[in-house]
Amino acid sequence: MKIYFRLLSFAKPIEKFAIPYVIATLLSVLFGTLNLALLSPLFETLLNAKQSPLMSSINSESSSGFDILGTFREFVNNSINSNGTERTLVYVCIVIVISVLLSNIFRYLSQRTMEDLRVHTLLNFRRTVFNNVMNLHVGYFNNERKGDIISKVASDVQVVQFTVTNTLQVVFKEPLQLIFYIVLLFNISVKLTLLSLIVIPIAGFIISKIVKRLKRQAKEAHESFAKMIGFLDEALGGIKIIKAFNATERTKNKFNDENIFYSNLNRKMVRRQQLASPVSEFLGVLMVAFIVWYGGTLILNNDESALAASDFIAYIAIFSQVMRPAKAIGNSFSGIHSGIAAGERVLELIDTKPEFTNKEEAKSLGEFSQSISLQNVSFSYGEKEVLKNINLEIKKGTTVALVGPSGGGKSTLMDLLPRFHDPKSGAIKIDGQDYRDLTVESLRSQMGIVNQESFLFNDTIFNNIAYGKPDATEEEVLNAAKIANAHEFIINTEDGYQTFVGDRGNKLSGGQRQRVCIARAVLANPPIMLLDEATSALDTESEKLVQHALNNLMQNRTSIVIAHRLSTIQHANTIVVIDKGEVVEQGSHSELLAKRGLYHRLIEMQTFND
Repeated sequence: MKIYFRLLSFAKPIEKFAIPYVIATLLSVLFGTLNLALLSPLFETLLNAKQSPLMSSINSESSSGFDILGTFREFVNNSINSNGTERTLVYVCIVIVISVLLSNIFRYLSQRTMEDLRVHTLLNFRRTVFNNVMNLHVGYFNNERKGDIISKVASDVQVVQFTVTNTLQVVFKEPLQLIFYIVLLFNISVKLTLLSLIVIPIAGFIISKIVKRLKRQAKEAHESFAKMIGFLDEALGGIKIIKAFNATERTKNKFNDENIFYSNLNRKMVRRQQLASPVSEFLGVLMVAFIVWYGGTLILNNDESALAASDFIAYIAIFSQVMRPAKAIGNSFSGIHSGIAAGERVLELIDTKPEFTNKEEAKSLGEFSQSISLQNVSFSYGEKEVLKNINLEIKKGTTVALVGPSGGGKSTLMDLLPRFHDPKSGAIKIDGQDYRDLTVESLRSQMGIVNQESFLFNDTIFNNIAYGKPDATEEEVLNAAKIANAHEFIINTEDGYQTFVGDRGNKLSGGQRQRVCIARAVLANPPIMLLDEATSALDTESEKLVQHALNNLMQNRTSIVIAHRLSTIQHANTIVVIDKGEVVEQGSHSELLAKRGLYHRLIEMQTFND
């Protein structure tokens, strides 16, 4: 119940929907029950064609215990005496038509309100989940399957919305309908109703046993579906690798195995859900047959306790409808189990908190004016220490290059600066202020990032360049593209700046994508640039163009650069050599060469390879 109430909180303000729903449902159930209650006067009118009004009056008095039924019987008998049977039949039919019309109008309004609540809940739930995912720290996504996150945001949330609405129907509409039917049955015949209601608790017990295992199976099904989505995402992202290594059949088989498991699990769940309906229906028909036999025997034997024929026919018709809300309750419970299982998975994602958030008293960073200082900074992924007591000062307007063997911690150090992670110990200060005392938004607004992986959104070239500054003018975008050496190739594309780049920019070459990313950083015009091996994946010609663009980008800015080609960073003010998470050398290009240490070895290795 605790999980359900948490899910229900996403429907707030629920009273906006609950009050109209309760009113509309109450009236719908009332008129729906009245439709069946009017069957008795209808049959009485038909039977009165062969009976005397007096006899009919006696029968109605002996059987009426419900004021509405009594009132209609009185109306029918008076109408037959004064207007005749045929005109009375017309009156009864008009009343039934009006009752059915009102019942359906209010049922429509009830369903419409419930649909509004469903959409409102889905909107709030999905927004909350997505917002929380976007607020999570970067490190979270290194440990989680993307497909699992996508499944929770897309599929699981969809299941949960029906849980909320179905539960409200289980709690209010169906029990209310059941109560109205039972009250009506008791007022027609207490004896028959007491006998017939034995079937409801029996049916409920059997259905509860049938759906008992549904929650566990539903959770397994959601997890299996998430695996399939994750596998699909990987297969689409790595389609070239799959085909290059002739792994198409192996990939198809792997997906098919999970698909078979998911399908079999769903089949078992659906079989259990579908079993509830025929079981309850069979028990209901069994009870109707018993009532027909028992009541019919009394009538045929002219028993004094027997119902009037019209009441008996109406009783059978009403009782046949009793199992409908009971069956709906059983079906709803099976859906609720599945929804709560999905809700647990989504709430787990919502409950995941970022490793760091802005302090309550966090200040906004003003204009960067002095330096960035790393003081005894250490960092680790779990138990593995990646950085050890890093001390480094980066003055405004200087270029600092980070070099060293692969896996030494250069990219991790770069990720600490925009606070994608927080150091495990030590401090990072900007203009003398610990960056944990500053708002993340103001910190990152001072930094532009160009990564080795040139990521573009599936949008136009113009919108990708203007991503960091959505209100940029066309002239500003063009100028940024020219600085990044991207203008010439852009105007030669099919639609110029309005050309769509495709998924992850796959319609452009690696060098073109990288230059668009550089143009994006240029337009944002940050005082601090972070360049993480921005040319490592490019051919020689593209590298020269991109490197020239990077040189333009770094002018009059503070730059921290990771480069795999050491020849591109020889002009840096300070070169920091990092090996195994520690700063082993630091100085200018000439100073480090004179030391004949690790940097000198790296230079010699690249010169030899070239």
